[in-house]
Amino acid sequence: MHLKKALPILILAAGIIAGGVSFAISSSGSDAKVITTPVSRSDIESSVLATGSLKPSRLVAVGSQASGRIVSLKVAVGDTVKTRDLIAEIDSTTQDNALKTAQASLANVEAQRAERVAEMENATLTLERQQAIYMKQAGSKADLQSAEAEVKVVAAQIQSLDAQITAAKVAVETAQADVGYTRISAPMDGTVLAIVNQEGRTVNATQSAPTIVVLGDLSKMTVRAEISEADITKVSAGQKVRFNVIGDRTKTYDATLTAIEPAPESIIDDSSVATSSSGSSSSSSSTSSSAIYYIGVFDVENGDGHFRTYMSAEVSIILGSAKNVLTIPSSALPETAATGASRVRVEKDGVVETRKVEIGLNNKITAEVISGLSEGERVVIGEASATTASTSSSKRGPGGPPPMF
Repeated sequence: MHLKKALPILILAAGIIAGGVSFAISSSGSDAKVITTPVSRSDIESSVLATGSLKPSRLVAVGSQASGRIVSLKVAVGDTVKTRDLIAEIDSTTQDNALKTAQASLANVEAQRAERVAEMENATLTLERQQAIYMKQAGSKADLQSAEAEVKVVAAQIQSLDAQITAAKVAVETAQADVGYTRISAPMDGTVLAIVNQEGRTVNATQSAPTIVVLGDLSKMTVRAEISEADITKVSAGQKVRFNVIGDRTKTYDATLTAIEPAPESIIDDSSVATSSSGSSSSSSSTSSSAIYYIGVFDVENGDGHFRTYMSAEVSIILGSAKNVLTIPSSALPETAATGASRVRVEKDGVVETRKVEIGLNNKITAEVISGLSEGERVVIGEASATTASTSSSKRGPGGPPPMF
């Protein structure tokens, strides 16, 4: 009979040990049993978890400022280009004709000015003759005044033509720029990530610049991690981060948090900045009822091209870490305890006592013990009644012993 009563407890203890956890069950009363584990030394790390995506450090939508048909596309998706490399050409017939018209207008005005300059020379000579005649009292003052007026008129005409020439030169420069816009070149070194408009398509740049290709600098990637508002107060720029991509969770990468954006991305839906008051009101109300995330940003080198655009990243922002310190399971602490002063129950020689302790790092699984406990002491992490232990031991679980009869 004594052996049968002891079997359930022995089976439960054997199952716990088989699970790889060092627990002991001690009696603290007639029926109540406590589950304990020793205080041990280990490494501990506290972190905040976030999810994010990888984007090129520089991402540019290369568009067209000229309207027309795309007659030539010089790149394909995946091509690497350098600054000022030709990407596409747009039919420039209209722009070339506008340039020729502007150049002709400039030439016409310059010819008019040359004509007026010749008239000025003639008017100046006439004035000099009239002045000489008048000095000899051989001519009338009216003729002299007429010659003087003619010089002033021609001078004003030349001044007007100078202004027209300036305007005509601006028109030529504008027309030349429009012709240049038909040859779309790369604004930076990068990789062609997407082709938005194919060769043969007509684009209209009247109201907005249509995108031809999307260009990104893949040599350095930027991770934009969404940090919950519940954790954002613990996080600051300069903290270490560790992340992995979903395709290879076994490999982790280290970086440093560069910045935290001051407002969530949902701010664009706020009624204060939205263009439509009716639409923004509904957007704002829906935003307020959903979870709020702040964006943490950091860069990672990608010289080997291992990271790809829009890969998902699982990010851990390291709040603190300690090596070879005394630790206990977080379950040994009261539910309200996180860090600082707390109390734990310690079992010694079958007697359970409550002891004050100082807790350091606590990642909700393991807690660092700064003071109050010694290595090897056993802390209580749970309780189980004798009835429960007896009942559970009579059933065979995964990997457990066979039922006893």
